[in-house]
Amino acid sequence: MSDHTFLAYQNDLTSFFTFLESQYELTGIGEVKHTHIRSWLAGLKEAQCSERTLQRKISAVKSLYKYLLRTGAVTVNPTRLVLTPKAPARLPVFLEEQQTELIGGGATAFAEGFEGVTEYLILELLYQTGMRRAELVQLKEADVEYSRQQIRVLGKRNKERMVPAGDALLAELKAYTELKRKNFNQAEPFLLCLKTGKRLYAQYVYRVVQKHLKGVTTLTKKSPHVLRHTFATHMLNNGAELNAIKEMLGHSSLAATQVYTHNNIERLKEVYRKAHPKS
Repeated sequence: MSDHTFLAYQNDLTSFFTFLESQYELTGIGEVKHTHIRSWLAGLKEAQCSERTLQRKISAVKSLYKYLLRTGAVTVNPTRLVLTPKAPARLPVFLEEQQTELIGGGATAFAEGFEGVTEYLILELLYQTGMRRAELVQLKEADVEYSRQQIRVLGKRNKERMVPAGDALLAELKAYTELKRKNFNQAEPFLLCLKTGKRLYAQYVYRVVQKHLKGVTTLTKKSPHVLRHTFATHMLNNGAELNAIKEMLGHSSLAATQVYTHNNIERLKEVYRKAHPKS
């Protein structure tokens, strides 16, 4: 699991045990009943906790009890009687194709010099490869295979995948690497770096994406993940097979990729409503 997931589960379990200690006089974890868990969840719902967050919190407690059963610390799993609420379907938000063209076409201003080139390549890599922010940050120079026209990406659970890269992007990356060598005597092995020569960090990537997406879209969400969604949606709209998109995104199952078909169906519905006489 990622560090973020680990921390979230840790906080969820801490919250759960804090609630139990404050509300009940229990002498051991084996005394926890499903009613105690339901009471905790009811309190969270009253506090306007979202359905998706509740799902994660229940998942954390269920995972804990699976472990406790396996180790013999408890003999009964109270979470079996706790239903997980269904969260509403959340469709990915994405940019239109003409909006992505505006990013490099003067609609947004890049910083001068090396910093501006870095900002531009952050946006291009996220959109042209569909990689995650964490994957971009840890990308190394050696991961770009120019002769094979592909980039090696290290994804979740250290799962490696190869993503195709276009000629223009590869040429820009080669020129950037040469510029980095001129600017810094001891260049970092990481592909992209800050104007100081140090490696990128996640929050910097987020700020760069948010700054430049403000100039091309009115979407409420302007995160690096929007460019990942945009990559997948544009690929699907232009005829790419779902299995191919799955491999490029690094999804472990096709179910995670199928969410992009909903956007495609919504587009078809709109075309139907506008074009069919009896729609």
